[in-house]
Amino acid sequence: MVDRSLDAFLEKDGTKPTHTVRERIAVYVSSNPAAQYIIARGSRMAQAMGGEFFVFYIDVCRDTRLEDQKTLAENIRFAENLGARVVRASGRSIADGLAQLVREHHITQVIFGRSARTGWQRYLYMSAIQRFLRDSPSVDVHIVTQEAH
Repeated sequence: MVDRSLDAFLEKDGTKPTHTVRERIAVYVSSNPAAQYIIARGSRMAQAMGGEFFVFYIDVCRDTRLEDQKTLAENIRFAENLGARVVRASGRSIADGLAQLVREHHITQVIFGRSARTGWQRYLYMSAIQRFLRDSPSVDVHIVTQEAH
């Protein structure tokens, strides 16, 4: 909204902008099959805002099973088909790796999926998001519910 207002003002004023400020939306994905829902949400948000769309994957050596690798490849292919810029990185933790990618790519909004995990898995997931928020630059964070498959 601000970008469009600024563009309209500059156009009316006759000033030529040297660059356009754009939203940069990023989605974090894993080998979870429900990630395709989050990818589609991110793509729609980026299109609606006229922004750039990124999909980040941080390899922390968890997706080692053949089935996980296959699902991850499907998620990446789906993201590429929607026009996402896919960035893969390795790291000790997802939170640290993601915070670094957000800084490097000047991301303005991050989307996390909220899966139906319970117990310790849910606690660890929410702890990772809290670590990301603590270590990342100022960025809008969306936590969206993933549809059950």
